[in-house]
Amino acid sequence: MKIAWFGHVASARADGLVTYSREMIAGLRRRGHHVTFFYHTSRERGLGQRDPNDIRIGSFDILNRAMLSTPRARELIEETIERERIDLAHISLSFSQLDFSLPEICHALGRPAIATLHFPYGPLKTFWGNAVRVLYRAYSGSLRNYDAVIVFSENQRALLIEYGVSPDRVRVIPNAVDVATYAPGPSDFKASIGASLLATYIGRVDPEKNVGDFLEAFHELDTPDDHKAVVVGDGMDLARLRRKYRDDPRILFKGYVSDVRERIRILRAADVFVLPSSIEGLAQAMLEAMASGTAVIATDVGADAEALRGAGIVIDLAALEDQLPLALRVLIEYPDFRRELQIRARERAVRDYSLETNIDRVVELYRELACSK
Repeated sequence: MKIAWFGHVASARADGLVTYSREMIAGLRRRGHHVTFFYHTSRERGLGQRDPNDIRIGSFDILNRAMLSTPRARELIEETIERERIDLAHISLSFSQLDFSLPEICHALGRPAIATLHFPYGPLKTFWGNAVRVLYRAYSGSLRNYDAVIVFSENQRALLIEYGVSPDRVRVIPNAVDVATYAPGPSDFKASIGASLLATYIGRVDPEKNVGDFLEAFHELDTPDDHKAVVVGDGMDLARLRRKYRDDPRILFKGYVSDVRERIRILRAADVFVLPSSIEGLAQAMLEAMASGTAVIATDVGADAEALRGAGIVIDLAALEDQLPLALRVLIEYPDFRRELQIRARERAVRDYSLETNIDRVVELYRELACSK
């Protein structure tokens, strides 16, 4: 099949949108599908050598959040779809303001349009939970125009249906991880930082991620100096947290790490992975940690609890300040229990969140929609 994919290629904040596009496109191409990849360049870094079928769209962003494509983008997309005889378009949302017009562009050319919705969600009656519902409501009118919308959980599906998207169009296909690449293995990372035990966070260091709560809990634990906490990622809270914990030699900040091999090196070394977010979709970093054989602590937001329950520790967001220190202490002081969760996490990732299974389901959806046109 010939697929037009709309997504992002690199980000200083290394979020799951980037990984999703990279892994899915690579997997589709390995299977012989022709993928034309439309991507933005504004403030993107670490692009490296691009595939000849990748097409750059000029753009600028607002506070590294919202991406705006240039006026020429629509014409470029239309010309490419016609010239390459594209069968369908797949848009990883949010892409840009084009999110709202891409279904119209595709349908005018007689092609189906599919969206994968990465928007996080959280509990009602919380600031972040209510804030993201505004975003879902704002997008619901546009999502009704897509031929299919891929979401990561039944709760997310119910939310879209509540806002008027047809149940027939909303498909649950969970996010996934390359379990061959992200797998347990040797790592010298702990030795390089003088650690005997390592707790790790990887992702955006922004307010809704609650990285400060993780570091406060770790800081207050009475642990030896060779018990370390490492934060990998960039974001609005990074500078503040670096200043706050600059005198604690157990807490290290790696900043943005673009090299996948280095991220795997850190995950393989990690004993514990902590994700204390207020909102999530289905966290790519958490799935990567699970596949790497790391014991995981995560809050009960988005689809994370669904993916982790029974294979890690799920804590109540409303009781984060009490439960997170207790969960950390349990995993630090009971290594046998920690090792059991590491085994369970790997097994869960392989069984339910394998990239190859995910691609199978997406390709099946492509064929269904292509045949209906």
